Amino acid sequence: MSEILNILRQFMVEEKIDYLLVNSTNQFLVEYNTLAENSRYHLTGFTGSTGDALVSMTDVFLFVDGRYHIQADQEVDKNIITVVKLQTGQNFFDEMFKKIPKDATLGLFSKKNSRAAVDLIQKHVKTKLLNSDPMDVYTSLSSFRPICLDVSLTGLSSSQKIQNLHIKEDEAYVITNLEEVSYLFNLRDYSLPFSSKIKAKAIVMYDGAMLFEQDKLDDFENCIKTLDKKFYVDKSSINAYDYALLKDRAFNLDVSPVKLMKSIKTDAEIAHYKDAFAKTDKAVKSVREYIENVENISEFDIARKLEEEFLLNGAKCLSFNSIIAKDKNSALAHYSKSSPEEVIKDGSLVLIDCGAYFEGGLATDITRVFVKGQPNDLQKKVYTTVLRAFLHAYNTEIKPETTGFDIDSAARIFFEENKIDGFVFNHGLGHGIGINVHEAPPNLGKNEIAKTALKNNMCFTIEPGLYNEKYFGVRLENSCFLNDGKICSFVHMPYEQKLIDFSLMTNIEKEWLEEFGVI
Repeated sequence: MSEILNILRQFMVEEKIDYLLVNSTNQFLVEYNTLAENSRYHLTGFTGSTGDALVSMTDVFLFVDGRYHIQADQEVDKNIITVVKLQTGQNFFDEMFKKIPKDATLGLFSKKNSRAAVDLIQKHVKTKLLNSDPMDVYTSLSSFRPICLDVSLTGLSSSQKIQNLHIKEDEAYVITNLEEVSYLFNLRDYSLPFSSKIKAKAIVMYDGAMLFEQDKLDDFENCIKTLDKKFYVDKSSINAYDYALLKDRAFNLDVSPVKLMKSIKTDAEIAHYKDAFAKTDKAVKSVREYIENVENISEFDIARKLEEEFLLNGAKCLSFNSIIAKDKNSALAHYSKSSPEEVIKDGSLVLIDCGAYFEGGLATDITRVFVKGQPNDLQKKVYTTVLRAFLHAYNTEIKPETTGFDIDSAARIFFEENKIDGFVFNHGLGHGIGINVHEAPPNLGKNEIAKTALKNNMCFTIEPGLYNEKYFGVRLENSCFLNDGKICSFVHMPYEQKLIDFSLMTNIEKEWLEEFGVI
């Protein structure tokens, strides 16, 4: 780490900048970058999927949200790195600005920050855009093996989707978001772990579309430099480097129409999701039986068994690195070590958060909590409270104007009215699902994107949780979709009867539970 930090600080001297933002993403601005391509990981050693670092000549600040507070403390060298723990509702940029003096210059990698983010930062801080990242020498590119999906899985052909954009003859859309490119061209690629996205950029025009795979990006640059078109772009998903190539031919969209189109699944996609989640339920149920009936197994053993079960049920690969967390580890919302040293004992609580990709390339996502043997009273109280919170959120009356923000707020009110001393709910209630395991819209949280109204065939998770790092954490997650104004669950994995304290539940809550059953 010290060698990398010295290289970065020498780079800062050469570029005459006082601060440098080191990103976790790549030039495609993916949320879940591989560690091999993750500059922030190489600098800090922090393995969490999100969170950026701010470097000065004297300090390194790592900004992480509530999912990663404990994990970051465990993984970084605190003699070098200060972990900035963002609380619910706190904005990363606001907290970063507080660290930078007014007369200081911040260096930003133009290929790893969206044009929208750069615009925001430049309103508060003097910046210098940098076209090369010295950390890239530590990263490696992946292979590319795309496959084309049958329309029976997608509901619409690629040409139909492009026609639905209603592009005029003198216009073109520049699409650099990988989920949007994968969606628009009905292509998937399983060569990377935990992903079905292809790595490519696209230019979509009135009379056709051009796809540029990752080894053809020089051709992409040449095209957007020379084509005489009005280029429509989403500044939140195009990086600042690509945006600059468009010069005065760039026209900004309030939101990408491809993003909106893919947020509302076709009936074929809903049907595929139902089948994929039925297989996901089978995999999780098999692992539950494994925990119940096999002795001396570890988190690592469970993770390996889970992946085996997914593959046996037809999965192409996992949709993210499964979280298998026992006891105190379950209080880390995104714990991902699955340690062979963490052996399940009688009374151990085990949280499993997992998912997979099947032939349609849409991510499944489910969280269940089990206990080996008999639970204690605190485990039952926390589990039952989280279950009740899920049931209330799931049975929210949906009106045309209802948003994910509204449902998240209702869940927080429920937890506030049913407090358990020392246990906190420190993340959003849910997120959209699709080609990526996290998509927006929709979103169920305390952010602006969550204020988008929910629409039929939008797919999202509901995952309330309570965590106490001294004891354990419980999160219960069902992936759902909106159908005729009602929330419906893809997940039908039953809940754990021995972990439910029915005396804490109202009659209506018990009626709601009948949809899922207990085991």
